[in-house]
Amino acid sequence: MGELLPPRAAVSLLLPLLFVFTSPEAVTPATAPPVRRRYDSIFSFGDSFADTGNGPAVFRWHSIPDPAMRPPYGSTFFGRPTGRNCDGRLAIDFIAESLGLPLVPPFLAHNGSFRAGANFAVAGATALDATFFRDPFNTSLNVQLQWFESLKPSLCGTAQECREFFGRSLLVVGEFGFNDYTISFYNKSVHQVRSLVPDVIRTISMAIERFIKHGATSLLVTGMIPLGCVPPVLVRFDDDSDQARYNHLTGCLDEVNELAIHHNSLLVESLEKIRAKHPEVEIIYADFFSPIMEMVESPRKFGFEGDVLTVCCGGPGRYHYSQAISCGDPGASKCKDPSARLFWDGAHLTEAANRYVANDWLRSINPPAMQVPAVISS
Repeated sequence: MGELLPPRAAVSLLLPLLFVFTSPEAVTPATAPPVRRRYDSIFSFGDSFADTGNGPAVFRWHSIPDPAMRPPYGSTFFGRPTGRNCDGRLAIDFIAESLGLPLVPPFLAHNGSFRAGANFAVAGATALDATFFRDPFNTSLNVQLQWFESLKPSLCGTAQECREFFGRSLLVVGEFGFNDYTISFYNKSVHQVRSLVPDVIRTISMAIERFIKHGATSLLVTGMIPLGCVPPVLVRFDDDSDQARYNHLTGCLDEVNELAIHHNSLLVESLEKIRAKHPEVEIIYADFFSPIMEMVESPRKFGFEGDVLTVCCGGPGRYHYSQAISCGDPGASKCKDPSARLFWDGAHLTEAANRYVANDWLRSINPPAMQVPAVISS
């Protein structure tokens, strides 16, 4: 989940895609190459960076209202809250649209067919089993994998049918680890949390192996965001007396970002080993760190205004982020133009930022190598 809260609070149409940049330094659009391979379905896993509506169902199980089901969530694109922790679409939505597929429906909140894919991601999900954190909301990677396996018999029968079906599918193993680390920040130092990284990577790698066993031949595996730049983490470690902890150019926390870099390094190493074992399988690393860092370092290039580390929708306080008043609460406020901001309501990105991230990932999908179209205003 893209929100740093105390352990349990941490759970906390296919249209032409046009995007208008208001900055004269806006990113130049590129023409998408022709599609060389068609995916028939997408199966997605992860936390709130990829959750398209499972979170509200999990919250209902525990009789807790989901903050993402109230305005102004969804106001930019859907016109209503959809359970996405965003003002509009997520990166997974842009990927589906660009591949000519329907938006991936949430597994826990969809009554129709899943032949075109299913999304198992849940806000607040961890890589490690939630019992490790003494958390009753167990929506970990292993649980999501079990949901996937429970759905499988309705999609294919024999082993050969499943190999053919999932051979035409894209499996998106979304970001895992954010919640593992940020929950742990409440009783561990950054150095101590670093010791969790190998276990997190091992869990992700074991899941990938199971997906391959089920017949997956194309996987997009997401890395870690720059943890040291997200407003909730900055607030958690806020210390004006120790300015050396902050990067003098970006304002991000270097030590926390180094944790994310370590995570990504181990993940890349693990993916290389899996590729060597399964040369017939396409495993694509989706860099989540670099595109966000580029937006932090060069905000005007992306049409962002003001302090790039300040959230669009939130309460009072530094970075416009408050644990006491969240987006949608009485007393919260929203920026006038979410498309001019990087962060929506904490660690969650705005639709505009998600578009840029998805565009970066789509360039890595080869085949097909595609990009989200963009238009520069005159």
